[in-house]
Amino acid sequence: MKTFMKGAAMLAAAGIIVKLLSAVYRIPFQNLVGDKGFYIYQQVYPFIGIMTVWTSSGFAVALSKILADRDRSEAGGIMRIAFLYLAVLSGLSFLILFAGADIITGWMGDRALAPLLRTGAAVLLLMPFLSVLKGAFQAHGKMGPVAGAQIAEQAVRVTVILAGTWIVISAGASLYAAGRAAMWGTVAGELAGVLLLFFLFGKWQGRPDARSRTAVPVWPVAKELTAVSLAASLSSLILLFFQLIDSFTMFNLITASGTPREAAMEAKGVYDRGQPLVQMGILIASTLSLTIVPLVAAHTGKKSGRTAEPFVQLAWRIAFLFGWAAALGLILVMPFVNEMLFETRSGSGALMIFSLQIFWLSLILPLTAVLQGLGRVKWPALILFAGLALKAAANVLLVPGLGIAGAAIAGNAGFAAATAGLVVYFKRIWPVRLADNRFYKTIIGASILMAAVIVPWMLLSDIWLFDGLPSRLAAVLTGLSTVAIGAPIFLGAVAKSRILSEKEWYLLPGGRRLAALQLFLNQDKKGSGPNE
Repeated sequence: MKTFMKGAAMLAAAGIIVKLLSAVYRIPFQNLVGDKGFYIYQQVYPFIGIMTVWTSSGFAVALSKILADRDRSEAGGIMRIAFLYLAVLSGLSFLILFAGADIITGWMGDRALAPLLRTGAAVLLLMPFLSVLKGAFQAHGKMGPVAGAQIAEQAVRVTVILAGTWIVISAGASLYAAGRAAMWGTVAGELAGVLLLFFLFGKWQGRPDARSRTAVPVWPVAKELTAVSLAASLSSLILLFFQLIDSFTMFNLITASGTPREAAMEAKGVYDRGQPLVQMGILIASTLSLTIVPLVAAHTGKKSGRTAEPFVQLAWRIAFLFGWAAALGLILVMPFVNEMLFETRSGSGALMIFSLQIFWLSLILPLTAVLQGLGRVKWPALILFAGLALKAAANVLLVPGLGIAGAAIAGNAGFAAATAGLVVYFKRIWPVRLADNRFYKTIIGASILMAAVIVPWMLLSDIWLFDGLPSRLAAVLTGLSTVAIGAPIFLGAVAKSRILSEKEWYLLPGGRRLAALQLFLNQDKKGSGPNE
């Protein structure tokens, strides 16, 4: 268990770094290219993101599971089947995106995006190498190379995207050329990951022998690869599918309502400012899925000792607590964060609505991960895609009249419906009480207290305290000071109420400090929390 948790913690740490880099680079990128340039990049990114997440992440997990479950003599055959299967899948996807780029971008309403789609499609040709190598390392518990490759991929990708974009923009080229340079950054990042894994695989003394000729049936391996890979990457894929729906519908719907093309592009770019903010907001939920969920899996089905139930309850309460805190905090400070990061306050109302998605996604991620650990994949997938269908329908109904605010409402409707469906389904197969009424009342009370303090502070800062300073500097000072005031108030109220015990805080990354704060605030109380 110690080795298992150490490997999980290593991947969790790498996952945090990767997701943080993935969110953060979009901010300087938007500052370089503006809202129209951001629209150009975000229109194409979901296509590439869906395939890379499914193959490089989901297939790697699936392959590692199959290799770990089978006899070592079969490893070579399984790896060859996986590689050939992925080569066919990636090759076909590449051909569809490359040859059909004009048709696909025509459906999106902007054929000038076709060169970007063709460039980004090249990354798919690297996926078989990346997935098989990652899967081989993970199957033998060697998480270091996998974590290193993930960080290398993202670091190279971000560096090439920002440097390439700056060079193109400085040379006076078009925003579409800048978007194409950004797509090459994705290709460069994946290539860096492949090269690093090849190097480490060559130095691995106990590596599986890919030349082994032990016969392995093809169909069972291919079937399991497909099922497990989709299950493992489902929660990450659903966010990208929501973005894909926006790519196909928003620009067409906005222009159809009479908005000029340039203005529609900029409006979609403003809307896309919410993507990195949501990604940063769900970091805690993503980390939770990678740290708490393995504990759930390890304790599920135990006949004696500690069962999985306390870990399921903890996963829910932590996801709810920090998902709501992140969403509410961002909603309250959005005008200042918007200007601080993206230069203007354009679309702040729509982005406030958009930010509520952090809360729904924070609940969806651990729920789907726990259900996956229980072997429940079909119904969660159907529920998530029902939410996706609702998002698409709501876009058609709301975007023509409400613009980007309508798309933000539609996104929340889809995610909220998916969350409700997952909770109902989860309760049917595991009738556990996830949290008591006191927990929810405490969250409401802490939220009201935080809002009552920071809203007057923001108004005072914006109107009087930082008046006279450059607008963006004033937004920086107001935004950061508000966070510095609001976060301790919210966490202090939560710690004082003791809705999580000190032992539970200790299970979380960085939880030691919050446990210490809770002990300090409750020195006069006896006992050690609600779940002791």
